[in-house]
Amino acid sequence: MSIFTAYPSNPTSAGKNIALQSNRALFSPEKLAAYKVLCRPRIAVMTALSVAVGYTLGSERGTDPTGLIFSVAGIVLFVASSSILNQLLERRTDALMERTQNRPLVSGVVSPGEAWSLGVFCSLAGFCILAFAVNLITALASLVTMLLYVCCYTPLKRVSVLCTTVGAIPGAMPPVLGWLASGSTNYLPAFALFAVFFVWQFPHFLAIAWIYRHQYELAGLKMLPSNASDGRTVGLIAVLYAAVFVPISVLPRYAGISGDGYMAAALILSLGYLVLSFRFALLRTITRAKQLMLGSLLCLSVMLFALMFDYLRLTS
Repeated sequence: MSIFTAYPSNPTSAGKNIALQSNRALFSPEKLAAYKVLCRPRIAVMTALSVAVGYTLGSERGTDPTGLIFSVAGIVLFVASSSILNQLLERRTDALMERTQNRPLVSGVVSPGEAWSLGVFCSLAGFCILAFAVNLITALASLVTMLLYVCCYTPLKRVSVLCTTVGAIPGAMPPVLGWLASGSTNYLPAFALFAVFFVWQFPHFLAIAWIYRHQYELAGLKMLPSNASDGRTVGLIAVLYAAVFVPISVLPRYAGISGDGYMAAALILSLGYLVLSFRFALLRTITRAKQLMLGSLLCLSVMLFALMFDYLRLTS
């Protein structure tokens, strides 16, 4: 997702070096830096923003700063746990891919036992924060989301291309969890947010899978359709989901959490996403796949900004 490093399974010199590295002080600067990598901070930041959007949109009586902080902290801890446990389970396949062969569990800077302890701790801490400082339904929903990612999506990557669909469910949950944390009992807007995030992911992840397809194949991960050698099927699927995303992107307008300003922005952004997907389908190069990947991130980020701006404008 040769120059690839195999995961050492025998007590060779490489294995001994890894054992020595794992015995370093638990809180040395190198260990702390490795723990940060395990938590995948960029995903944590995006999750925090998505949770904050969901919480703010669901707070009918005004956003409670303390509640927002506890909600973001608890949910981000669950996301960190998901990332850590995912890398723990995939450390051998990660060792086969150039893009992941320097991760802490592969290099041996962090041992499997340390990763397991940190992952469980983050889950327990997140659950306690949400259960006692927010509400129980958010704690339970966050736990189920984490288990779906770690126990279903992660092992399914070795078995079926359906892993992308399964993985899109926890990927779409952060704004929903934020909405639940706000205490709102109107779930229609939460469904609209889930739909936006769910459908948006497919062209985005197909672009990533195409970029790293040879590495995924080497590691035995089934991230693309089996008949996708020339990419035509991948391009077609990306276009179909991007086309569906156009009407899905305006659902928040009809769910009552935005106005015409957001609707206009969503249509422009989603149509741009469709154009990028179509360009990728026509010419499936790494360059166009990267353009689709980066464009998808820009699309979602600007769309969330427009949603928040329009909501605050209507409620101020």
